[in-house]
Amino acid sequence: MANYHLSVEPVKRSEGRSVTAAAAYRAADRVRDQHSGQVFDYTRKRGVEYTEIVLPTEAAQRDIQWARDRTALWNAAEAAERRKDARVGREFEVALPHELTRAQRVALVQAFAHDLANRYGAAIDFALHQPHPKGDQRNFHAHLLATTRTITPTGLGAKTSIEWSDTDRRKHGLPPAAKEIEFVRAHWAELTNAALRVAEHTARVDHRSLAAQGIDRPPTTHRGPALTALERRGIRTEVSWRIEADATQRLERAAELGRNERAAAPAAAPTLALETNLTTARAAREAQTAVALRAKADAALAEWQRRQTHTPAKSHETDAVWEHTRTAETQRARDADRSLHYDPWDLSL
Repeated sequence: MANYHLSVEPVKRSEGRSVTAAAAYRAADRVRDQHSGQVFDYTRKRGVEYTEIVLPTEAAQRDIQWARDRTALWNAAEAAERRKDARVGREFEVALPHELTRAQRVALVQAFAHDLANRYGAAIDFALHQPHPKGDQRNFHAHLLATTRTITPTGLGAKTSIEWSDTDRRKHGLPPAAKEIEFVRAHWAELTNAALRVAEHTARVDHRSLAAQGIDRPPTTHRGPALTALERRGIRTEVSWRIEADATQRLERAAELGRNERAAAPAAAPTLALETNLTTARAAREAQTAVALRAKADAALAEWQRRQTHTPAKSHETDAVWEHTRTAETQRARDADRSLHYDPWDLSL
């Protein structure tokens, strides 16, 4: 079943990030930062199946071509900002339905990129990524890197509306930034469902929270690129242990509740009616056995699926316990991670 995911995050200098490096990494390209002189070469990176730079319709009609060059575009974004804490880019990360073909996924992201470009007047540099070989093979996703300034024939212009403060947005009759992000999330869900419908799939996604959807279960925990990269290298972390311990406790509580419900339910042991025809009696017994075995198999599958679901880690309830269970192995794992080379599938840049 298709899963919904859309996250929005600015690329900030205050966090030591550069948009030239981010663009090169996501597109598996080579970009030279003209200010620092650094060359970010990720051409050996695997798993990038399609890249493209999309401009607003107006810019395309005016034949603005300079912004279609990745090096020129993102160096212009860096040069346009003077502040050391400036936002030099904004990234939209989306999950793509595994039910769609490669061509259908590309078309879906192209449509979303065009809508973002026209809404904000920005350039959108997007890349489609395949699932990591060691991860969930349904995890197709895309990164859309947007300029924080509008595109002009000679360079970048004013800040795009999504970068404005809420005060400035009110002056222009726009809703708060939080409402803007909610609109973008809803729009991505609409585009995704339209693509699934056209492709004749019954799966659908929903951008709303579980509570708003009327679903009574804990939300899943996003482990993030850093933690995921460590686990792929075989390094266990305290966070992983905490998540798994909490998941185990939840499963044990669910199993205990199930046992209590079954114990409280009236006895309904299957009985076999005595038949004068022995062949009929045996057939009835075999049918009952088959039903029981199928129920056990379904229960086993359901429990396995639950164990694959990441559940939220506790915050303060288990902090004291985990503080005492921390060992030297955790520190050795952290030290080992500092010495590891970059993983071409790691998205933490």
